[in-house]
Amino acid sequence: MSKELKFSVSSVSESRAKTRIQTRGFDLTVDEPESLGGTNQAPNPIEYILAGYAGCINVVAHIIAEELDFYLENLKINIDGFLNPNRLFGKSLDERAGYKQIDVRLETTSEIDPELKKKWLAEISHRCPVNDNLTNATPISFSIN
Repeated sequence: MSKELKFSVSSVSESRAKTRIQTRGFDLTVDEPESLGGTNQAPNPIEYILAGYAGCINVVAHIIAEELDFYLENLKINIDGFLNPNRLFGKSLDERAGYKQIDVRLETTSEIDPELKKKWLAEISHRCPVNDNLTNATPISFSIN
């Protein structure tokens, strides 16, 4: 598969903290917790990043386990992200607005040889598209009508 894939979303703002998003026929809602000015009706954008990351790791982990010829059983992926909201709220420009650290912990009941486990984790890190986007700069262009 050498053809480039394109993924798209379209959204409509419902309030300063709530957005309705459509992608491939799916409707998503983004909101903020009440403590950040939202109504707490849906995950916020940074939680969706972690959710997307977990979903991507799940797919890639299974692909690579199959390639390495072991059965992946009861995979659990736990991710914590840490950020300082000061830049977001215009209080300080000292730190970046995004995640400062993301910790990923995988758990499985599969018995995996330590060397194979090391190779498996390295391949997940190397081949996961969301991991690539989180660890490397991606060119982004903004425009307005």
